[in-house]
Amino acid sequence: MNKDQLLSIIDSFCIEGTVADVRPLGNGLINDTYLVLTAQSEHPDYVLQRINHHIFTNVPLLQHNIESVTNHLRSKLTGADANEPDRHVLRFIPTPAGTTFHFDGSSYWRLSVFIADTVTVNEVTPDSSYDCGRAFGHFEQQLTDLPEQLGETIPDFHNMELRLRQLQEAVDHDAVQRARLVNDELKLISIHADEMCIAEQLHRQGLLPKRICHCDTKVNNMLFDRDGRVRCIIDLDTVMPAYVFSDYGDFLRTAANTQAEDSPQLDAIEFRWDIFEAFTRGYLESAAAFLTPVERNHLPFAVMLFPMMQAVRFLADYLNGDVYYKTSYADHNLVRTRNQLHYFQQVEACRHDMAHMIETT
Repeated sequence: MNKDQLLSIIDSFCIEGTVADVRPLGNGLINDTYLVLTAQSEHPDYVLQRINHHIFTNVPLLQHNIESVTNHLRSKLTGADANEPDRHVLRFIPTPAGTTFHFDGSSYWRLSVFIADTVTVNEVTPDSSYDCGRAFGHFEQQLTDLPEQLGETIPDFHNMELRLRQLQEAVDHDAVQRARLVNDELKLISIHADEMCIAEQLHRQGLLPKRICHCDTKVNNMLFDRDGRVRCIIDLDTVMPAYVFSDYGDFLRTAANTQAEDSPQLDAIEFRWDIFEAFTRGYLESAAAFLTPVERNHLPFAVMLFPMMQAVRFLADYLNGDVYYKTSYADHNLVRTRNQLHYFQQVEACRHDMAHMIETT
C-alpha cells in the first residue's frame, strides 16, 4: 500500500497534528503495522494497524474486547501512573462516527497512540523475565473483576482438542501431498495427545475456570522503558476468556527456548531453567492471590502444552499448504514444527523439577 493510501486511511481518524511520515513498524506475523509520525512535537505519534479480518473475523467484537480491557486497566491506575495513562495503557483513536476502527471497503484499520521512549525486545534475561512474569500476572489480576462480558476473538484459540482435530483433518485432506513427509512428527504428537487435552477435560468437570487472559504473551508484546522495566502490555487482539495456562505457558514457549521458534538447529535447543524460574517467581508474586490449586498445580503442564500445541498448529498449516502463517521458504512451517517438538521434549524432561519449584515458591 502506498503512502497516499495510508494517509487517506489515517485521515479517517480524529488525530491531533499533521502527519509528517508513515513507515513500517515491527515484523508481526498477522497484522500489518505502521508508525505514523506527526510534524508537531506537542502532538503524539501514532501506530496504524491493518486488522487481519480473515483471522479476526468479528472486528466489532475484537475492538469491544480491547476497549473494555483498556478502559478497565486505566481505571486501576494509581499514583504517578494515573497522571500518565497513555504511557501504561494503549489508547485507541476514534473515527468521527465514534468507533475505534475504520473499514475502507476491503480492510479494517485502527489507530492508537504511540508510546514514546519505549522499546520492544525479542530476547529476555532472568531479570526481565521476572518483570514480565509480574506484569502478566498483574494484567490477569487486574481483569478478574472486569464488568464487561468479553467474547472469543478467535473461538477455541487454545483448545488443544480442536487443534488436534484440525491436524487430523489436514492429514486426511493432504491438500499439497505432504503427509507422507511427516510420519515421525505425527507419531510423537499422537503419543502425547491425550495428556495434552487435560485442560479441556478439567474445564468440563468444573475444575478449571476461564479468566481474561492476553493469550499471546511473547516478550515482544510488551513495551519496556529505558531502564528495562515493563511499561505497557500491547497487541491485545487475543485478549479473551481463556485458561491461565495460555499466558503462563505461551511466554515460556518462546522465552525459555535457547533458539528462535523457526531455527533448524535442533541440537542447540535447550530449556532455559533460569528464565523459567525467574518468570515463575514474578508470575506467582502477582497471580498467587487468585490462582486456584488446580491452576497452580498444572503450571508445569502449561509449559509443555504450548510448544506441543504450536507444533500441531505449524504442522497443520504445513499440510494445508501454508495458508495461515507467513513463510519465507517451502518447508518453513515444517522446520517450525520440528523445532517445537524438540523443545517440548526438553521441557518434558524437566516437568518434575518444575513442579517442585512451584510447590516450594
